[in-house]
Amino acid sequence: MSELLEGNMLVTGSNRGIGLELVQQLAEGTAEETHIYAGCRAPEGAGAEALRDLKTKYPGKITILKLDMSDEDSISAAVQVVNKQIGAGGLNLLINNAAINQPAKPGLLAATEKKDMMEVYETNVVGPFLIAKMFLPLLKRAAEMSSPENDMGDKMSCRRSAIINMSTAISSIHKCPETFAHAQMYPYRASKAALNMVTRCQSEDFKKHNILVTAIHPGWVRTEMGGKEAVLSTKESVHSMLAMMSSLGNKDGGLLLDWQGNAIPW
Repeated sequence: MSELLEGNMLVTGSNRGIGLELVQQLAEGTAEETHIYAGCRAPEGAGAEALRDLKTKYPGKITILKLDMSDEDSISAAVQVVNKQIGAGGLNLLINNAAINQPAKPGLLAATEKKDMMEVYETNVVGPFLIAKMFLPLLKRAAEMSSPENDMGDKMSCRRSAIINMSTAISSIHKCPETFAHAQMYPYRASKAALNMVTRCQSEDFKKHNILVTAIHPGWVRTEMGGKEAVLSTKESVHSMLAMMSSLGNKDGGLLLDWQGNAIPW
């Protein structure tokens, strides 16, 4: 269903896992004029080889950006690159996918140190906050250029101008008693709960610009972070998320939804 999405898109953390699959399916399933900006920390490193292969497979459709979510200067430089390349255009879709988890799962309290809390918070919360703030002029430009008539009358949609923050079900304070025994992961849980609040705040702040802001839980996915026992492949998760994103509208701003569009309680 990614053919229903279009325009200029930015995916962070795109060199592996869910981010790489997002770039793959967006490149494969969107119109030729769609352009994807794929952000990762080390574009020339061995860890980005699969992403570079995608760029070769879809010539002219993917730009790989050096983007470190924990480095404000790196984010600023990426904004300048995108702004220059887009020209008079705007940024239609920003997917904040990049995130870290430390210490490794199950992330027991005894293994968790202050630096884990601080580093995870910096990447998972401050990074998405700053990137949304810095890309806001381009998101506003996209919203101003698009017509709500193209989105069934909704003023906000992922075709027009939107921020999707990749969250998780284990960010839910309500559901913590159900999920805590499986993985304690204090830094990751706390950071994603904070990201949910950033999502809620930016949804309220940006709706005056007709910019949709929503958080999505991709499911328990077989990635380096999710582990081999996870129930969803990256292909299954991303296919469902993109189909769901294509139908988001005004009513979905500021929510935490799962990959199938079901609301998750805070």
